Amino acid sequence: MHISMNWWKWTILALVLLLSIAFGVLCHFMGGPRDVYGSLRYALPQWRKGDLKIGQPAPNFSVYALDGQTIFPLTDRIGKRPLVLIFGSYT
Repeated sequence: MHISMNWWKWTILALVLLLSIAFGVLCHFMGGPRDVYGSLRYALPQWRKGDLKIGQPAPNFSVYALDGQTIFPLTDRIGKRPLVLIFGSYT
């Protein structure tokens, strides 16, 4: 009984240590704990392999304007003037 309890303690300690190291590595490469949390909370559930090919039109979605409050669908801007979409975080 005592040996199995001791084994579980070491297993849990090793697991916590491994997760802490993984979190530290993610923080280092992603810029900090807030970025890791944001990626796991918001981006991870949305990740999927895209099926668009070169030359196909972009799917319609809503985006925020530079003022951060105005929302407009992408199709409102396509074809009227040049449109540049930048996806990513440059912090």
